[in-house]
This record gives sequence, structure tokens and C-alpha cells, in this order.
Amino acid sequence: MKLARVWRGFLRGCARIRTWGRIKSWGRLFRTTAFKLAIAYFVIVGLGFTLVLEHVGENVRELINDQMRQTIDAEIKGLADQYADGGLNQLVAVVERRSRAPGASIYLVAAPNGVAVAGNVIDLPAGVFNQPIAVETTYERLGEPNIARRAIARVFMLPGNFRLLIGHDLEDRERLRHILGSALFTSLLWLLVIATFGGLFVARRLLRRVDAMSAKAATLLEEDLKGRLPLSGANDELDRLARNLNAMLDRIASLMEGIRQVSDNIAHDLRTPLTRLRNNAEQALQIDSGEPGCRAALEQVIEESDDLIRIFNALLMIARAESQSSRENFTDLDAADLVRDMVELYEPAAEEKGVALSVEAANPAPIRGQRELIGQALANLIDNALKYGAPELPGAAAEVSVSVAIAEDKVEIAVADRGPGIPAPERARVLERFVRLEASRTRPGSGLGLSLAVAVARLHEGALRVEDNAPGLRVVLVLPRRREGSAP
Repeated sequence: MKLARVWRGFLRGCARIRTWGRIKSWGRLFRTTAFKLAIAYFVIVGLGFTLVLEHVGENVRELINDQMRQTIDAEIKGLADQYADGGLNQLVAVVERRSRAPGASIYLVAAPNGVAVAGNVIDLPAGVFNQPIAVETTYERLGEPNIARRAIARVFMLPGNFRLLIGHDLEDRERLRHILGSALFTSLLWLLVIATFGGLFVARRLLRRVDAMSAKAATLLEEDLKGRLPLSGANDELDRLARNLNAMLDRIASLMEGIRQVSDNIAHDLRTPLTRLRNNAEQALQIDSGEPGCRAALEQVIEESDDLIRIFNALLMIARAESQSSRENFTDLDAADLVRDMVELYEPAAEEKGVALSVEAANPAPIRGQRELIGQALANLIDNALKYGAPELPGAAAEVSVSVAIAEDKVEIAVADRGPGIPAPERARVLERFVRLEASRTRPGSGLGLSLAVAVARLHEGALRVEDNAPGLRVVLVLPRRREGSAP
């Protein structure tokens, strides 16, 4: 028995928890933006519907009044003809006959002193007989004493100061008004019900999708950035938001992977020069050959330190190129002049290596950018071509050409050599930081030259292409062309 009571108490507690959970779930639905928008939409539509129905009711009321006035005028004309044909006695007889018909209009023939001669009206407010036009008034009908009714009535003066009053009861108009009011109330009630359930349905559906996106985002925060927010396939605003967030996650994941690779590469590539630097410093402390030996050891330390400084300067320049704030220093440039200056700067180094360095940049090539960064990117490309552009065949001439071409709205700066080139599968990888192919491991360098050129191209909304020169390698720096007269 005791166990049964405990079990029943447990079930009641679970029921309370489920009930409270449902209450909290409905509370979340009522707080959603979709439900609030549905209620706001109901208020706006209800207000508009009320105004429209009121306007329609007013127009119908005026139409009914006009029809009643026209009917009254027609009856007055007919009864006036009856009076003209047979005098007062014939008029009284016709009025008596018409007033006793079922559903009859209002008729009254009154003597000059106001006493009723014939008709179905027993009481009228004072002053009605003095109105020259049709007016709304209250009256009491024959056979229905003490029941005030409303009607539109008009008075027609007869010879001898007799008065003929004809009118139409407004019961039909009031009934129509009541019908319109009931229709308005019923419509608003149904609109409220539909808006409430529609708002709850939309809010529940929207909340389910938002909860799925929130749960996935929480998972991404707790685990890694490999997952992506779900798409429903409806291509609505939530899908567009999820698609943009997924693109942002792709970019963040790419940046995080780049940071990881850079950290690994820095740890791997800088360990060797730092070790040499330490060994040279330790060797300088142990040398007993006097000042010349110490000087030579210190010169090696300085040389190793300069290499490290160059690597860090390259990293800082890449970071600067990837920063959007560098665009504030953009100026109008001529790519042809810049290329000619860089080729002239490297001509002594080319002659020393026995490389024929040529340039093709005769026509102006207007661009907009930062001269220092573009110049450094070109310097890296030319330096790589001079280092690795020697032909593999013995006796073949070593050639490096730098050219500038305009292709529609782009300016293409190409640096081509006749060396061994880069295999097609490796051309995308060499654009990453600290990546050096096995053939270049024995030559000086840090693997940051092409990475800097890529960063400079992205900063200027351009691109860097690595192509086959058959034989050799052709690297093309593509930059947007500046139209003459365009705003800076």
C-alpha cells in the first residue's frame, strides 16, 4: 500500500511537471514576435474592417432614406391627384383604405386645427406639420398606443389649410443596421479566433525552427565549427539568415584553420633559425680565438636575427594587407609606372644571376590602391622568379618577363619565368603561408612571398593566379581597373 501511494504521488508530480512545461511552452509562444505581429495584424485588419463596414452601413442608410423620400413624393403626388379629382371626401376614403392595409405606410389627413380626419397615426410631436421637407420623427400608430416608433414623414398642404402627412416607418432600416452590427461583431469574433490560432500556429512553427537553430548554435559553441545551421528549403528569411550565418561560419572556420596552420608553421619553421641563433650565441661565448672569432660568431647571430626579423615583417605586412583599414590609404596609381620602377630596381640582381629581365608596360594602366603593398607584392613575385626561374636544361637562357595588360575592367600584372614551374596539384597549396615545395627547401626563403601577394590582391578586390608558362611558371596579379573620372 505504501509503495502504491508513493507511485501515485510520483505520477501526480510528473503530471504537474508536464502541465507546467506546457504552460511555459505556451507562454513562450505568446511572447514570440510572430504571435505579437499576428495580434497587431488582427488589430489593424479589425480596425479597417470596422471602418469599411461603418462606411458601407452609412451609405446603405442614405440609400434607404433616399428611396423612402422618393416613395413618399410619389404617394403625395398620387394622393394630390385623388384630391383634385374627388375633393376631400375621395382623399379621405383613399387614405382610410390604404392605412388599413397590412404593412401600410403612415397616412394622416388633419384638419386646420390639427384634429385627425383619417389615417393610422394617433400622435405626432409638435411642430411636425410646420416642416416644409421630409424629416425623421417619432409617432404612435393606430392600434399600438404608447409605443413610440420612428419614421420619415412629409407634410403636403391642401386647400383650406388641410394637411396630408405621408411617411415610412424606419423599422426596416433599423433592422438592417442591427444586421450589419451583428455581422461586424461576428466577423471580428471570428477574425480574433483565426488570428489567435493562426498566430499560435505561425509562432509555434517559427519557434520550432528558431529552437533548432539555437540548439545547433549551442552545439557549435560547445564542440567545433564543423556543423552548420539547418535549412528548411523554403528559401524564406530564416533560410537566408541561416545561409548567411553558415557562410560566416565557413569564413570563421577558414580563419581558425589558417591561424592553426600559421601557428604550426611558425613553430616548425622558426624553430630551426632560433636554434641556430642560440647555437651561434653559445659558440661565441666558448670561442677562445680572440676578437676575430667572436666577431665572426656575432655576425652569424646578426644574420640569423635579420632573417627572423624579415619573417616577422612579412607576417606583419600580411596582417596589414588583410586589414580593411588599409583601404583608407588608397591612392590613384599607374600600374605600368609601378612595374617599370620595380623592374629597374631588380635589374642589378638579375644581371648578377645572369637572368634576362624584361618588361612590357607601355600603355597606362590606371588602378587605385596602396603603392607600398602592391610594390611589395610585385617585389616578392619578381624575387621568386629570379630565385626559382632558372631553366632545368643545361645551357638554356634564364628569362624573366614582367608585363602589364588591360582586360576589360581588370589590370593584369604577370611575372613569367622559364624554370621548372609548379605542378598543377601544388599551385593552390603554395599560396598558403610558410608552404615551401621540396625543390625550394635548399634555397633561402620563408614561404610567405605568395601569401603576401594573395593578401594584397584580396585587399584590392582582385585575385592571384598561378599558371603554366610552358615551360616555367606564370603568376598573374589581377587588380580592378580604375575608370577615368571615377570618384576616389
